[in-house]
Amino acid sequence: MDKAKMKKALKDFWYGKPHGERRLGDILEDKTGLYKHREWRGVKDTMYYFNNIWLYNYAQMVADILKSEEPLAFFKGVWRYRWVGQTYLPVLHWFDRGLQGLRGEALRASAWHYRAMVSMTIQQFQRMFAADTKLHNGKQNDYYDHTIAHKETVWGGVFYPWADKFKHVPLEMIPYFVTCHVNSHTVLHYIDAVQSIGLPGDPCPMCQAEAGIFVQDDVPDYSPMFITSNEACDASVASTALQDWFFNKPLYAMPQPMQFDDPLVKKHCAKEIEGAWKFVEEMTGVPFNWDQLVKNLEAQNELQRFEWEKWDVAANTNYYPINGVAQALYRIYQSQYGENFIWHEVDARVRRIMERCVRNKTVTFPETRHRMIAWSCAPLYYSNWCTWAYNCWGLNVIINMDSLMFDMTIRTDSYENTLEDMAQYHMWAPMRRMAVGGMHHFFELWKYMEQFNCDMVAMYDQLQCKGAQGMHGVFEDEFRKRNIHAIWIPHALPDSRTVSRAEIRRIINDYMTTVMHEEPLDPSLLEFDDSMSW
Repeated sequence: MDKAKMKKALKDFWYGKPHGERRLGDILEDKTGLYKHREWRGVKDTMYYFNNIWLYNYAQMVADILKSEEPLAFFKGVWRYRWVGQTYLPVLHWFDRGLQGLRGEALRASAWHYRAMVSMTIQQFQRMFAADTKLHNGKQNDYYDHTIAHKETVWGGVFYPWADKFKHVPLEMIPYFVTCHVNSHTVLHYIDAVQSIGLPGDPCPMCQAEAGIFVQDDVPDYSPMFITSNEACDASVASTALQDWFFNKPLYAMPQPMQFDDPLVKKHCAKEIEGAWKFVEEMTGVPFNWDQLVKNLEAQNELQRFEWEKWDVAANTNYYPINGVAQALYRIYQSQYGENFIWHEVDARVRRIMERCVRNKTVTFPETRHRMIAWSCAPLYYSNWCTWAYNCWGLNVIINMDSLMFDMTIRTDSYENTLEDMAQYHMWAPMRRMAVGGMHHFFELWKYMEQFNCDMVAMYDQLQCKGAQGMHGVFEDEFRKRNIHAIWIPHALPDSRTVSRAEIRRIINDYMTTVMHEEPLDPSLLEFDDSMSW
């Protein structure tokens, strides 16, 4: 080896290969997508990944279980519920998929977002197991009596008045939503289960999966009550009916209006929230606590104010250190679940990283060719497509629709103002505000596209969403009129069998070559078989 090649090899070893030479597709096993060997990111970042991401998160996952209400219940839960082991065991592979190719500050900040989601997930399923009558010979314990179950689309802030005495745990957040991202195969079993009892295959697969979990009796019985909603669409009403049938316990429904701009509708929603408070009081015997509500709302407002700071950096600089998938999943999880200590811990760490990036003018995604905004509902089984798109094509997803839904703080100066703002927040639920909340809200895309200085749109096309499907042609007309490059990404939310991950990549590849006339940054990522990947 001559001197120049030796020098290059040493440089690649120490710093990692430059983007165009990495060939990240070559290190993936065929079909499973597992690594043949670890990605070499240079000495510093490889050691960071091994010590501060792999080892640290495995240790923290064990620590989170040991610190929970009933640590041994975890092993019972793994044995009893299909989704636990299938989600818990491959969780670091979920990190790998989302963080592939990242270096430096972007690697660090994005990984902290994943850490928060893992901790929050363990907190929830461990509380489920500690209270679960199915794991305690049918007996109801103190944890059972002090846990509130609710639909994942009911905002956790509704239960802040009892935060000092009760824990709220969304029913489907872990068995359905988290599993879709970590292990896309698990949810398919539940979709097939509900169809096996006669449900047609055309309703929203999210609602099918949520109902299928009950068909398979894969839901812990951890609370004496259940609060539900009609969100995101009418299919959720049907799944709630099935859940009520299987659960067979006191239920309070909190329907959220679709046309939420009407002031009279907001008053109606406020009354629904007050009705939920009365329901919880009747079920628990514990009165509404205004001080607890204010305390937790102000803590949540603090999270929102930092989110605005992050958006400002993302919109106006090249120094934003969080990649598209970490930003999207963290934001929807945090804003929908509500206040928790882990969000503040992680935000403090991310703030230090982000301020360092701004101070040092660190360009965190140097291969960015296009700044994208992702709109409508994303494919849950391929949430890390944007990591692939950046590595392969330089498409940097700056922001997405779900992150922008709860764009508000909540006033705490009076009961009336607080209730009004809570009603507004509750109505701006996942997939409701922009996706099925009225055509003009769907078209907020143009405002946010300008705000975040984006030049391309990743337009999700949820094939089984009747509301969004009705807008397809209108968007096509608007894209042409405004001369906007938009890539339509078809999918079926959690069901990877309708449109595969490979098909999504092919669509993007075709657009970038035939319309944009660009060459890939990493040709090894153009085509690979990950059909069996988690």
